[in-house]
Amino acid sequence: MDSSSIESNSIEWNTEDELDVDNISSSSSHQDQIADFAPSSSSCNCRGSNTIHQFLQMGFSKEMVIKAVKENGQNEGAVLDALLTYKTFEESPEDEQVLVDPCHAELASNVLDVYPDEEICENEEFKNLSTEKDRTVSLLVEMGYQAEEALAAIDRCSLDTPIAELVEFISAAQFAYHTDAQLGELSYDNKIHQHQKLNGPVYMSKKKRKYYDNEMQKLQKQRKYLEKQPMDHDNEIVHLPNPMVGFGVPNQPSPVLFQRRIPDEAEGRPYFYFENVALAPKGVWHTMSRFLYYIDPEFVDSKFFCAAARKRGYIHNLPIENRSQLLPTPPSTIHEALPHTKQYWPSWDKRMQLNCILTCIGSAKLTDRIKKAVEKSGDDEPLPGVKKYVIQQCKKWNLIWVGKNKVAPLEPHEMEMLMGFPPNHTRGGGISRTEQYTVLGNAFQVDTVAYHLSVLKSMFPDGISVLSLFSGIGGAEVALHRLGIPLRNVVSVEISETCRKILKSWWDETNQQGKLIHFHDIRMLTAHELEKCMSTFGGFDLIIGGSPCNNLAGGNRSTRNGLEGSKSCLFFEYYRIIELVRSMMRHR
Repeated sequence: MDSSSIESNSIEWNTEDELDVDNISSSSSHQDQIADFAPSSSSCNCRGSNTIHQFLQMGFSKEMVIKAVKENGQNEGAVLDALLTYKTFEESPEDEQVLVDPCHAELASNVLDVYPDEEICENEEFKNLSTEKDRTVSLLVEMGYQAEEALAAIDRCSLDTPIAELVEFISAAQFAYHTDAQLGELSYDNKIHQHQKLNGPVYMSKKKRKYYDNEMQKLQKQRKYLEKQPMDHDNEIVHLPNPMVGFGVPNQPSPVLFQRRIPDEAEGRPYFYFENVALAPKGVWHTMSRFLYYIDPEFVDSKFFCAAARKRGYIHNLPIENRSQLLPTPPSTIHEALPHTKQYWPSWDKRMQLNCILTCIGSAKLTDRIKKAVEKSGDDEPLPGVKKYVIQQCKKWNLIWVGKNKVAPLEPHEMEMLMGFPPNHTRGGGISRTEQYTVLGNAFQVDTVAYHLSVLKSMFPDGISVLSLFSGIGGAEVALHRLGIPLRNVVSVEISETCRKILKSWWDETNQQGKLIHFHDIRMLTAHELEKCMSTFGGFDLIIGGSPCNNLAGGNRSTRNGLEGSKSCLFFEYYRIIELVRSMMRHR
């Protein structure tokens, strides 16, 4: 995607995978389609009859063809487009087997979104709140903050302050509170007052007061610096590279040399690594970069590491020199990864790689419809309109050819292999197939992440302590293990019980010698809990994770409201944890 397309105000934020699907439609003109279906008679009535007959032969229903002809007249190209559109809408998620979570549903724009009833109700209640202040407080409460904190932040910063700034204000206040707690100075003024009444004057030790003052000055300095930055983030565009190779990928030409800047306050241990969808709404990556020390994101497509695309952005403070790829290298094409498909693959399906692995799959009804449409051509190549329709659906749903004229969705074990996980990683232990598709669609692509983390191998030969936020099914842990980096301690924060079971099962099966600690909700991970963990094993070497992208991904057509969404706002919890951990470790 070039920069001019990104800067357009009317841009549809589809992934490049989606654009590939769209390009199929634009590649064959209406004139070509009319030529392919030209009737033999010049009579208007005869022409109309032949047109209807041709489309009926292609497998479209009589009602659908008549409707398309009424709407588009005798323009056969327009009729064909209308029929294909009707077909596509016929395969809406109510018809398809949509599993969960639109987070990774990078589908074409005509795919409808499905949300749990609970979330829809929450959104309706949110819209019905009477005042702007109520809405802002409600959103901050949904993000895990107390209503009193939200009201105090609004009163101090004004109602017009963006949510990101309110979150920053509350985080700074919480940090000061937790700092007091760690020093035994909680409710300092009240304690001093009570002590003076009982025992006479008392004073904070110089060491504690100096520590407290330094931390508050640092937070105030950071806030003043951020306040000077432009607040109109809708106009702040992070340009995406094309090809999407980040700071370099194996076997590809290196990108143009650049000067990568890591601020002094972000250097060194604990290293941090953050991931999210590359094609988020305008301004989102600028905001995330701004909160994470203004470090430039690294945008990478996993198609350079495996046989499936996955366009993601990464903000991290890891070195970028002397990276190495996991061995053995994974298959890079569909036929290398899935050799059993090669004998059935038609010559007119030119796909070499799959699109993004999703949390949803195509239905049996869809695959049966494709089979019937292709079979009507007999031994001949299908008509152009049929081919276009089939390729669209195959790309959209990652369908593969498993028999003569037969397509099917990927199996969970095939997804595991494409995503870099060991066989049966998500299988068994009470995990359903539906849950397998869900958790795999939301996971890290292991080979891509391992390439970035490979620089840690020489730094931590004796093992590494990891704070794993939004752990999922353990993509980061698997990557570190496959790199040969011992996992001495892992504190995993993951709200899904299914994901926690999968990670614990893998931990036991691979005979990890380190300690695995689970936390349920990142919003409940307090400074006190972090201090207890760090006291046990001396701090963290790496903080890694990717916050939910429900309100960022292109497949979300209903609540794609960026970092102010009820799920994607958890990014600010990632930021809060990094700030707490790095500050605590500076003063250990």
